[in-house]
Amino acid sequence: MKFLKRWDQELLSILRIVAAFMFTLHGTQKIFGFPIDARYAWDLWTLSPGAAGMLEIVLGPLLLVGLFTRPAAFVLSGLMAFAYFIAHAPQSFYPIANGGENAVLYCFVFLYFAAAGGGKWSLDRLRKS
Repeated sequence: MKFLKRWDQELLSILRIVAAFMFTLHGTQKIFGFPIDARYAWDLWTLSPGAAGMLEIVLGPLLLVGLFTRPAAFVLSGLMAFAYFIAHAPQSFYPIANGGENAVLYCFVFLYFAAAGGGKWSLDRLRKS
């Protein structure tokens, strides 16, 4: 366990980078139809894909590079909680049954980043130096 403890800040950064990259892809799909077309037409004035897509495209890359990590992650955590309770929870109590497992997982991963910060490899760490 000492080995893992020694690498905890690097692993936090890797988790942040991978999660933010995967999350940003949801935004690029909704707004730009990349890497695959969205299932619905884009409209800025809708919750999803409009407002949610814009938050994913703006805050996702900030999280990716670790800039303003805590506030960006906090907002995204709230976005995912909101998405879960608005879109998924009414269908079923169980996330696996209502398709909301990604929303739940992102919500809690982002909440962790809001508390823990961006890790060793983040622009926030460089700004404080």
